[in-house]
Amino acid sequence: STFAAADKMKMAGSAVLLISLLSAVAPLPSEALNVRGHLLKSKTFRSPPILLGPGSVSNKYHHDVDFPRGHLAVKSFDAEVVDENGVPVPLHETYLHHWVAEPYYALKNSQSPDTQNLPKGMLKRNDGVCKTTLGQYFGLGSETRHTATWVPDPYGIEIGNEDKAPEGYEEKWLLNIHAIDTRGVVDKPSCTECKCDFYNVTIDEYGRTISKNYTGGLFCCYDQTQCRVKEGFNGEVRKLFLQYTVTWLDWTDAVVPVKIYIFDVTDTAVEYQVEECSAENRANNECIHTKTARAALPRGGDIVFSVAHQHSGGVGASLHGQDGRLLCESLPTYGTGKEAGNEANYIVGMSTCYPKPGSIKVSDGEVLTIVSNYSSDRQHTGVMGLVYILVAEPQQPTPAPSLCFSFPVPWCLPAWMSSNM
Repeated sequence: STFAAADKMKMAGSAVLLISLLSAVAPLPSEALNVRGHLLKSKTFRSPPILLGPGSVSNKYHHDVDFPRGHLAVKSFDAEVVDENGVPVPLHETYLHHWVAEPYYALKNSQSPDTQNLPKGMLKRNDGVCKTTLGQYFGLGSETRHTATWVPDPYGIEIGNEDKAPEGYEEKWLLNIHAIDTRGVVDKPSCTECKCDFYNVTIDEYGRTISKNYTGGLFCCYDQTQCRVKEGFNGEVRKLFLQYTVTWLDWTDAVVPVKIYIFDVTDTAVEYQVEECSAENRANNECIHTKTARAALPRGGDIVFSVAHQHSGGVGASLHGQDGRLLCESLPTYGTGKEAGNEANYIVGMSTCYPKPGSIKVSDGEVLTIVSNYSSDRQHTGVMGLVYILVAEPQQPTPAPSLCFSFPVPWCLPAWMSSNM
C-alpha cells in the first residue's frame, strides 16, 4: 500500500522536487546535485555590462565570456536580463530581441612568429542547416524566461573536447546580445519591431543604403541606433547584464551526444515581414499569415528536443517530415501583466517538444518543412520563424536513460512512480 511504501514515497517526493527545480527558469539552488552517482553541476554567470539609455540599442558581440571549461555535456542554458542588483528587468523597459551563445576556436599563442599567418579565431558552429547564419548552440529572445532548454536524458550537448579542436587552438565562447531600451519611446511596438521611420535610419551598419521597400527589421536597429523618444522624457543610462545559468555534467560514455540543427522559414534572410490582412480576410476572421520553407537534414536520427523562436504576433511554428507528418509544434505564451516574465503583449515563453526516445525519427537527407504562423491583424516587421532541434544518432536498442533525473519526461521515472502520474 502507499502507507507501507514510506521510503519509496520519500524518494518519489525528492524526485518530484528535483524535477520541479529543473523545470523552473530560476537557477538550480545548489552548485551541484549528485544523482545516481552523476554529478550535475550548475553555475550562474553575467555578461559584460549592457549600457542603455531611453530608446537606445545595444547589439554587441562579447568574446571569451565566462563559461564552464572541460569536456562536458551541457544540459541547459537559461538566461534573462537583470540590473546591477540582479533584479529582472521587464520587457516593456528593455526588450530582449535576442541573445545567442556560440563556441569558437581561439589561437592559443597569437604572438608567436609561427602563428602569424593563422586566423586568430574560427567559429565552431552547430551542425546546420544554415551555412552562414544561425550558427549558435543556444539562443532565445523575449521568451527566454519561460522556455525550457533542458536536454533530456541520456543526451547532452558535447563541448570542450580537446581532441576535436584544431591544433594550436582552444575552445572559447561568445555572446551576442541585442537589447532595445523602450523607456519613454513614442511607440514601443514600432521600436521592438525595428521600424526604420522610428529610428530615422536610411543606411545600415555597414554604410549601405537601405531599400525604400524595407520598412523595418535588423538593418534599422543595429548597435547604437536610437528609437524616437517622447519630447521632454528624461531617463538615466542603466547598466544591465545578461545573467545566464549553465547546467552540465562531465562527459562520460553514458551520455549520448546530439547534433544541433536550426531551421529558418526565410531560408537565408533570418527575418521577414507580415503584411496586414485584407478586408475580405478580416471579415472572414482569417487574419493569419503562414510562411513555409523546406530544407534537407544532413544527418538523420532521433529528434529528442525541439523549440521555435518567434516575435510578438507569432501564433506558433511547426516542423514536418517529408511525408507531411508533424514532428513538433511549438506555441507561444503571451504575458498578461507588467512584472518581469509576464509582460502583456509580449511572448514570454515557447512550448517545447520532448519526444519519447526513439519515437520521432528522421532520415539522412530527409527534406523537412518548417511552418511559421503570425497574426496579420496588423503589419509586423522584422519577425522571425526559427525551429531548433536536437537529433541523436539512432541507438540500438533505444538507450535506457541511465542519467535519469531530468524534466519533463515521465519515462525517466521508475514504473512505480510513473504509473501514478
